[in-house]
This record gives sequence, C-alpha cells and structure tokens, in this order.
Amino acid sequence: MSEDLKAIARREVEMFSTGDFSIAAEIYSEDYVAHDPTKPEPIRGIEGAKEEAAGYRAAFPDLQLTIEQQVAEGEYVVTRWTARGTHEGDLEGLAPTGRSATTSGISVTRIVDGKIVEDHTEWDALGLMTQLGAIPAPA
Repeated sequence: MSEDLKAIARREVEMFSTGDFSIAAEIYSEDYVAHDPTKPEPIRGIEGAKEEAAGYRAAFPDLQLTIEQQVAEGEYVVTRWTARGTHEGDLEGLAPTGRSATTSGISVTRIVDGKIVEDHTEWDALGLMTQLGAIPAPA
C-alpha cells in the first residue's frame, strides 16, 4: 500500500517536471487543498493545482524536480525534493533573470482513495530569491 501511495506522489512531481497537466485529473481529488508558506491562500482543486504547476513551468520552462527521499505511513507520503531550472519567465511579479537556480523542499501529501487530498509544502523560497537576485545574499 505505501508503495502505491509513493507512486501517486511521484506522479505529482512528474507533472511539475514534464508540464503534462493531464496528470492532475488522475491524481488530485476535487477537494484538493495545498498549503504553501509563500502563498497568501491555499491552492484549491484540480484546476488550482494545474495553475500552480503551470505558473512554475512558465517561469522555469526547463524545470526538473528530483525526488531525494520518500517515506510513507498510513495515508501520508513525505517527499524530500530538489528543483532546478532557468528563470526565463515571470515568477509572481519577478521579471525573468536568465539565472539558473536550485531549491529544495519537503512535501507532506495526504492521499485518500487513490487521490491527493492535501499537500503541506515547506521549501527554500529565500534561497531561490537570493539566487535570482531578488534579494541580496547574506554578508
């Protein structure tokens, strides 16, 4: 069972890496909710998940996520991931910089009846913004 849940969480990573948004209908519940500390409101529903992935793909057309580690227990999968890409499009108001960047994060995904119902993601947004030159590097 835990391997099945990990496979569903891997499909979510695949959607971000490939830009194949048709995956969303396969893996997300209609009631999906994602919590991200960089967002003022939760991301909701299948369309919200697709829009979120599309936004990152537009900002980083060569975006690639790598799963570093996964652990599953009960209805939860924890995925530690690394994302890499070149900033070639608008990123929530930040004009393209042409810079390559790498960031990492951890997502806790709850899966019920074969669908993702909730994600809680913590990631190094400060490190990403520093790499892109949006904020100065610490002295």
